[in-house]
Amino acid sequence: MKLLYLLHVLATVVWVGGMFFAYLCLRPVAAAQLEPPQRLRLWHGVFARFFPWVWAAVILLIASGHGIIGQMGGLGGLPVHIHVMLGIGYLMAAIFVYLYFIPYPRLGQAVSAEDWKAGGAALNRIRILVGTNLTLGLVNIILVFLLPFVV
Repeated sequence: MKLLYLLHVLATVVWVGGMFFAYLCLRPVAAAQLEPPQRLRLWHGVFARFFPWVWAAVILLIASGHGIIGQMGGLGGLPVHIHVMLGIGYLMAAIFVYLYFIPYPRLGQAVSAEDWKAGGAALNRIRILVGTNLTLGLVNIILVFLLPFVV
């Protein structure tokens, strides 16, 4: 079970930590120092490197999470907060899948076509979705530590 927990935590660190860095560190600097063409190219390149890691993290989180649940006897006997955390995790995965297959390709198409207005719109949509997932991820981490002591 310790290996499953380790894998779960590492996948969380990669995904939520990556979003934290991108949203709160890289984004403000890129917005302040780069013109739209450079900024959009930068983000497209960053996402091209980060998103394969996110896919791996999502798959690992789902697999390790269900492995942990299975070793604990299944969902039926687990406290409500585990169900809430699982629901948040699946919501985050769904948001990422949408982001990956809709706004991210639009960003790539806009960058290739040098359509900076469309690229800006796609990047803004991605920003909102990443901000939402970052918030959900941080809430889930907080739930891990607070709810077992409250419930």
